[in-house]
Amino acid sequence: MGIAIVWFRRDLRLQDHPALAAAAARHERVLPVYIHAPDEEGEWAPGAASRWWLHHSLDALQRDLHRHRGELHLRAGPSLQTLRALIESSGVEAVYWNRLYEPALVARDTEIKKALREQGLHVASFDAALWRNPWQVLTKQDEPYRVFTPFWRNLRAQLGDDPPLDTPSPLRLEKAEGSVTLDALELLPRLDWADGFGAHWTPGERGASDMLERFADDALRGYGELRDRPARTGTSRLSPHLHFGEITPRMARAALREHADAEGADKGLEPYLRELGWRDFAHHVMYHFPHSVERNLNERFDRFAWVEDDAALERWQQGRTGVPLVDAGMRELWATGWMHNRVRMIVASWLTKNMRQHWLKGARWFWDTLVDADLANNSLGWQWVAGSGVDAAPYFRIFNPVTQAQRFDADGEYIRRWVPELRDAPKKLLHEPWAQDGFASSCGYPLPMLDIKASRQRALDSYQDIRD
Repeated sequence: MGIAIVWFRRDLRLQDHPALAAAAARHERVLPVYIHAPDEEGEWAPGAASRWWLHHSLDALQRDLHRHRGELHLRAGPSLQTLRALIESSGVEAVYWNRLYEPALVARDTEIKKALREQGLHVASFDAALWRNPWQVLTKQDEPYRVFTPFWRNLRAQLGDDPPLDTPSPLRLEKAEGSVTLDALELLPRLDWADGFGAHWTPGERGASDMLERFADDALRGYGELRDRPARTGTSRLSPHLHFGEITPRMARAALREHADAEGADKGLEPYLRELGWRDFAHHVMYHFPHSVERNLNERFDRFAWVEDDAALERWQQGRTGVPLVDAGMRELWATGWMHNRVRMIVASWLTKNMRQHWLKGARWFWDTLVDADLANNSLGWQWVAGSGVDAAPYFRIFNPVTQAQRFDADGEYIRRWVPELRDAPKKLLHEPWAQDGFASSCGYPLPMLDIKASRQRALDSYQDIRD
């Protein structure tokens, strides 16, 4: 067969790429295409930090394709219209892509597949982002799961030992006229706040491989114990690479199993695989309950007395709440486009419970500032903390940011790194700088915007109201 389009989306890699492998095996030439169409993602078009990552990931993929004597064909505009124009101008006979699961994109891809097949083309889509498609892991009653542990038990039993797909060789690439430049997509933020991201991240397939190797060497062995300590290199930091498809769960598992076998680090492997399972669970929930990305899954929370206070929300966003661990997390987010997972839960609890602001306020801020902003994970995580989602933490579970800091950042290394006003604070005041009159102001650090104990009680009273 002749030419096939491989429509790259959030699968910006060459290895373990089912759509690319199928096209290369069945066709003489492959035309790699990326179409920038943010309007098709509805209310959840990529935020500023995600666009920064996307720009550099596309650049990395372009360089990888150049090594195979080809290039990534870039276009902007409606996806179906763009594909049809390329099909007509290049004599394309087939279109391949890997699946996405966001509600707006499921609807779009279904329409495109139907339209192109009616046009007489061969069209095929593949599962590549997750271990299993969301419809492949169901209860014995063929219903979706609402609790993670039985979901993970089912999914874990399905994981086989299939190795990742190699990059097709030879990879015979087709070129087409009309490609735009990467800069023309205008992905980079106009503000310079993202300029420092490059010191922390290397987008692209090679960057993902390097991050995976670093995790295997430095953190896998102690992952189960150290992943909750934000000052340590105790997590994989693979989340943005997974979101943009620069690496797959199957690739990560294969490499980590090999490392664990060689280095005796197997104790950290299962806890990490479970975290990847949570990612599958997030997509499972989003697929079966698509309204969960914007509405409470627990409808009781529709009656909750959320607080509207833009000034308070801004203090939270800027890391000026007066609570050291909360402010450290929010400042880490602004500086790096990422935040440690334990701290994400704490800042989310502060917003939704102590401040009693709707979880969507936090979800939208994370969506714009996280390089790993993922609609499924973001929505599930915020609803989990708020108590309004599936398998959620009980609403009365309210993280105390002081005791959390004392437990997981006892020496204050994380707080001192991200809250420079407290860098020289004595240990006894680091987590509670308000405990000594005048100390916080002498450091130029704000007093807490809320009393921790009193705001906790107000949250519990509001929750009791919706229960009654």
